[in-house]
Amino acid sequence: MSSEFVISAKGLGKKYNIFRKPEDRLKQMLSFGQKKYYSEYWALRDVSFDVRKGETLGVIGRNGAGKSTLLQMISGILPPTLGELKVEGRIAALLELGAGFNPEFTGRENVVLAATILGLSKDQVDERFEQIAEFAGIGDFMEQPVKLYSSGMYARLAFAVAAHVDADILIVDEILSVGDAPFVQKCMRFINRFKERGTLLFVSHDTSAITNLCDRAIWIDKGELRAEGSAKDISYSYLASLYGDGEGDGFQIGGARKAPVHQGRKVVDPRKDMLQSSVARNEIQIFDFDPNGPWFGNRGATILSANLLDEHEAELQTVVGGEEVILEVRIEAHKDIAHPIAGFYIKDRLGQNLFGDNTFLTYAASRVHVRAGETVIARFRFQLPYLPSGDYSINVAFAEGTQTDHVQHHWMDDARFFKVSASHVAKGLVGIPMLDIDLTVTSQPEA
Repeated sequence: MSSEFVISAKGLGKKYNIFRKPEDRLKQMLSFGQKKYYSEYWALRDVSFDVRKGETLGVIGRNGAGKSTLLQMISGILPPTLGELKVEGRIAALLELGAGFNPEFTGRENVVLAATILGLSKDQVDERFEQIAEFAGIGDFMEQPVKLYSSGMYARLAFAVAAHVDADILIVDEILSVGDAPFVQKCMRFINRFKERGTLLFVSHDTSAITNLCDRAIWIDKGELRAEGSAKDISYSYLASLYGDGEGDGFQIGGARKAPVHQGRKVVDPRKDMLQSSVARNEIQIFDFDPNGPWFGNRGATILSANLLDEHEAELQTVVGGEEVILEVRIEAHKDIAHPIAGFYIKDRLGQNLFGDNTFLTYAASRVHVRAGETVIARFRFQLPYLPSGDYSINVAFAEGTQTDHVQHHWMDDARFFKVSASHVAKGLVGIPMLDIDLTVTSQPEA
């Protein structure tokens, strides 16, 4: 195996013997291989691929496609029936919830057990236990049997252990789908840092997450490797397959992109009144600003608040998708700042940047100077898109310089969280208010 690769799979296959009746197992044992009392089920067949050191590989496919079986073989949990598999380095695998945990053991005892299995010595476990406990954030439940844990607490404990065992290879299999928003953001920050030094295998049904996180991707379909390539291309092919199934022989992929048409006016969606009164009303619940959230920067200034305001500049606790809002960010300068830049991002629960902006271009021709002790107020007025149901957060930042060359004074991750409880958006990261929607039926074919 070349030192360039940390995982090398050649012709991997995994077969299970399926017995229709319990007594068939005994018959099979007594037949000494002369007769078959079972049918063969191949969960995986003839799968070959390589993963380079430091690469992030996405694994995508439908439920039952064989993704988890593949990961269990890479992790050493399952032996392959056929083929050759070589893995170099320490693996930390986050597979199904609670894998490797003894339900009768306390959280503390399971931390020791899991970390020891992953190669840490007793002294190393003792040294890192407080960091693991702080990362997990489950408080007094650390001393309770894990059989009492919720699925989210399982995920917290499992991820906390994996984050502190100095793994060379990290495998994440949909475990983040059960975590709450602050913890998922913490995990995503760890994953992004881990990518700088280790090899990541990331499994998800979310093609946006695959595209955002991964360098390459493989597509497992019905136990076989259907395609591999760039994360963007594989995600596109996978989605095209999903949309194509059930659409008949007429399903095609084609067309060309047109130049965007810019509209300089607020969009009033013709469905607004209907959506407002329906169960799909895109109501957004806004949580409190967290001044103690994760941050970094030189602290030449401090962000004091980040509030969402309505058109009358009253602070919002709830708002509806499609409405006009103002994001107001207040900053206190601790030193003279010659070329200030304030900005923001809206992120989804996986840490993907959905949209955002900053003040640089608006004030590029007329520089603003801030003196120590002064307060800066940045306001961004925009029309909210419609958002799919789920958890979101707002990053806010204050820097000095230009967009390409600047000093970051204060960057706050997750300064505010908000939650969308219902939505009519079924596909995509966001939905935009429509200018008009029309459906015309004609008896004459168009020229």
